[in-house]
Amino acid sequence: MVSSIVVQYTDLLRTSDYDLWVRLRELLAGQGLDPRRTVVVELLQEGPDHEDGQVISEDGRVYRFTLYYDQADEHGAASARLGGWADITASWREGSLGVRTEGAFAWMASGGAAG
Repeated sequence: MVSSIVVQYTDLLRTSDYDLWVRLRELLAGQGLDPRRTVVVELLQEGPDHEDGQVISEDGRVYRFTLYYDQADEHGAASARLGGWADITASWREGSLGVRTEGAFAWMASGGAAG
């Protein structure tokens, strides 16, 4: 079963006008991912200056990253940058997001994530 976080965050990635989501779309496109076909497994604030994320690309690759920006600045997200970009396709099952990622793959396979 797909997590509501996956559905909600994927929708935000594709449609939100908030600086954070607009910038994340730009950054993912810069990594060769189509934001309209990318599924967000997680984007979690981990500190005052960054959020950790995980996405699944249209071709089934799983990526982990850190999004750095000044969260105290009202428009800090507009200048966010990616760090720690890593392809974890071979190891995502071993991580703490394994069950959620598996659910996201099932959702994609069922057509629920069609953009």
